[in-house]
Amino acid sequence: MSVDVLFLTCIIILPFIGSFIAAFLPTNARNAEAWLAGGIALSILGIAAFLQPAVADHKAIRAELEWLPEFGLNFVLRLDGLAWSFVVLLSSIGALVVLYARYYMSPTDPVPRFFSFLLAFMGAMLGIVLSGNLIQIVFFWELTSLFSFLLIGYWHHNQRAREGARIALTVTAAGGLCLLAGMLVLGHIVGSYDLDVVLASGPRIVGHSYYPAALVLVAIGALTKSAQFPFHFWLPRAMAAPTPVSAYLHSATLVKAGVFLLARLWPAMAGHEYWFWVLAPVGVTTLLVGAFLAMFQQDLKGLLAYSTISHLGLITLLLGLGSPLAAVAAIFHIMNHATFKASLFMAAGIIDHEAGTRDVRRLGGLYRAMPITAALAMVAAASMAGVPLLNGFLSKEMFFTETIEDHVDTALDHALPYIATVAGMFSVAYSLRLIHQVFFGPRATDLPRQPHDPVRWMLLPVAALVLTCLLVGIVPTHTVGGFLAMAVEPVLGAQTPEYSLAVWHGFTPALFMSFVALGGGIVLYLSMLRYLSGNIDGAPGLRNLTGKRIFERAIVVLSWRWARDLEHAISTVRLQPQMRLLIVVAIAAALWSLAVRPVPLDLAWPQGIDAGFALVWVIGGACALGTAYLAKYHRLAAIILAGGTGLATCLTFAWFSAPDLALTQLLVEIVTTVLLLLGLRWLPIRIEGILPGLTVYARLRRARDLVIAVAGGAGLAALSYMVMIWPLTGSISGNFLERAYTEGGGRNVVNVILVDFRGFDTLGEITVLGVVAITVYALLRRFRPARDSIDLPAQKRFQNRFDVDRYENGGGEPISAHYMLVPGLIMRLLFPVIAMMAMFLFLRGHDLPGGGFVAGLTFAIAYILQYMAGGVRWVEDRLRVLPVRWIGIGLLAAAATGAGAWGFGRPFLTTAFAYADIPWLGQVPLASALLFDFGVFSLVLGATVLILIALAHQSLRVHRAAAAQAGDGGAGEGRD
Repeated sequence: MSVDVLFLTCIIILPFIGSFIAAFLPTNARNAEAWLAGGIALSILGIAAFLQPAVADHKAIRAELEWLPEFGLNFVLRLDGLAWSFVVLLSSIGALVVLYARYYMSPTDPVPRFFSFLLAFMGAMLGIVLSGNLIQIVFFWELTSLFSFLLIGYWHHNQRAREGARIALTVTAAGGLCLLAGMLVLGHIVGSYDLDVVLASGPRIVGHSYYPAALVLVAIGALTKSAQFPFHFWLPRAMAAPTPVSAYLHSATLVKAGVFLLARLWPAMAGHEYWFWVLAPVGVTTLLVGAFLAMFQQDLKGLLAYSTISHLGLITLLLGLGSPLAAVAAIFHIMNHATFKASLFMAAGIIDHEAGTRDVRRLGGLYRAMPITAALAMVAAASMAGVPLLNGFLSKEMFFTETIEDHVDTALDHALPYIATVAGMFSVAYSLRLIHQVFFGPRATDLPRQPHDPVRWMLLPVAALVLTCLLVGIVPTHTVGGFLAMAVEPVLGAQTPEYSLAVWHGFTPALFMSFVALGGGIVLYLSMLRYLSGNIDGAPGLRNLTGKRIFERAIVVLSWRWARDLEHAISTVRLQPQMRLLIVVAIAAALWSLAVRPVPLDLAWPQGIDAGFALVWVIGGACALGTAYLAKYHRLAAIILAGGTGLATCLTFAWFSAPDLALTQLLVEIVTTVLLLLGLRWLPIRIEGILPGLTVYARLRRARDLVIAVAGGAGLAALSYMVMIWPLTGSISGNFLERAYTEGGGRNVVNVILVDFRGFDTLGEITVLGVVAITVYALLRRFRPARDSIDLPAQKRFQNRFDVDRYENGGGEPISAHYMLVPGLIMRLLFPVIAMMAMFLFLRGHDLPGGGFVAGLTFAIAYILQYMAGGVRWVEDRLRVLPVRWIGIGLLAAAATGAGAWGFGRPFLTTAFAYADIPWLGQVPLASALLFDFGVFSLVLGATVLILIALAHQSLRVHRAAAAQAGDGGAGEGRD
């Protein structure tokens, strides 16, 4: 691995490592948290500086780890000039935000959680810009939605923060699903998900019939993330987040992800007029709507949020024009907007921090109380307005220049110069309002706190960004010229146009448009000053037309009307109709398949049936029928009969020489039977017996269900029989038998398949098992036992006459110490024996029947016996029961084993197998799959024990309910 590749890998890994460490630091370790987060951001910036010469040579640095190479899904990191510029942007502004947050966040806030989320978000954003695979981009894309949700809702005690986080996650995550579909379509068109291949396939993409679908899906993903109309409403709602979050996510990073993606895919998708018609109208609408609404916001952060929406619309419009010079202007404005908008958010946070409010109506005259903050904010606001000698002026002038050119011969294209000028006037107006009404005019006297400039370290990030605005605006070629050229070249390549960053280009139409926008904006603000100085509430005529209201109405319509009507039509809260629907659909699908492609039904009747085997299945079938008949009326009998069917299946596996499956089936039957019995213990008592007097409708319903059940069962039996007797051609079983030992290092072919050949399947299955266990635990935490199941059974309540006398004479609670005395002692003594048996099964599993799954179930049975013998309190007072940790260790062990193959240049989950010479034992076969199997063992054990604990703890809730009832006459029954 080269040094460049190593450093590139460090860029993506460092933030996530820092996030993990930050989560475990003490709550009062604000300095340590800030040093950690700032150090990581600066380290990434230093790595980027080290890699700059290699990137400047117009080559992309790649680091590739094989994941699923046969499907084109590898983990690829790719650093070119565009990605490098965004890495610098993310890390530099990230370091400044960390410094700012150190003094902004209150000592009472859970700062470790804040910096942990912030670093994780930084890693996710770096993942987007560095990804060299389309599916990988979507993965990190959704991670940014998740971590932004956590950051926006950081103050979760605030309802506005919770609502803002929910709306942001709903919109951006839904857009991410559309993006995934679009990336899949792109990969199908190109035949590869590799970004380099996609970027080189522009003509093939735009000429394909699927191009419109891919364009719309990708555009929805980008537009939702960058808060473009009509998805813009989530961004103002996100302003409930702490100001450092707004300064980082909503000015420089998260909202830039959408326009970054459009710039990244520009070479592949911008060569068609559909590109213009999808992006340009959205950009124009967002530019105008955002700028207009920004003028009437009373919250400083609300004003900045709508102005951000407007500027993002400007960038989207530039990218949508499809011309190379417009793409240059878009990338330039992305950089400029990040600097002046991040500084403005920080200044707004300082005002809120020191004055106690962000309400423009309550602020005024702050220039005298906060002169340094005011001066910095005014420069940043002037840059946002496009005042000459500031960086915002340069990119806006490039924007004005591009709107004059011809792109697509349409009325919209011809109207762009006028639209751009009007939007510029709005921008000047809201910038001037921010400066005038906050820092000038009568001094505010009713502020919650006496305002003053903060400590210099809190001002330093703002000053650094404002200084950047000035330097870029005055000497752009020497400060940002090379930086911009590096970012533009990977996007445009040979199409890169000649452009100039000079401050003065003479008297040009763009300069005239700039002065019209500046003068017109001043006039517009002065003409509306009286209205804006009043107690306004929203824009004129649009006060009731808010994005939040539209979103909430849409959610109500979708969830309470359409979804509920659909649910009533095809669903029910009862399990039986749902099962009936599923089985009917399955039968219909099978019949449709047979109708489309008939199969010969000349199936030979089985010959030479063994009488003993037939008897086993007659008993098993009778048990199954009895289970179905008694399930509603006699639960215990139904479970016993279901166990009989399971034993018949177990004997079948043993009969056909499948000891692994037989052993697994037997253990599964034991565990599920006990857990089902524990669950049924807390359900209401049901009538045991068949209810007489069934109505005609009930009889017809049962007859219908019988027909469906027989059809489904007979069809599945026929399918199974056909599979067993069908002549095999090209079977893969021989391939597994030949390769199990030579490549997997094991003679137990079933186990080798699970932990090696089908390791991906097993990893997914244990992940699902862990999720199911945690879900069951979470659901049962809210469950309270039925009233008629609280009393202990009579045989457990009193064991002898002594207990009866003590209880009747007020001697305390009913005693059950002698219940199952001898069996309980035996079960307790069996714990180490069963544990040893589990270890034996685990270690032999790669060559003989056993393995991690079987061993995990066996060890879980040892715990089940302890809970049965001693009860919840006795077990947990004597054993450390940590199932959630076992689940986590299992997932980490399995994933780490798979990732370890990368260190040897092999695909994920590639098994290593070798012999080790151990003294006294000789050569012992060792396979890395053993570590993977340990992950399976740990997770199966943890998941089973977690479900056991969730069920067993109902007994503790019963005791607490009884105590509450004794204390307050029954109030609070069933509560923890």
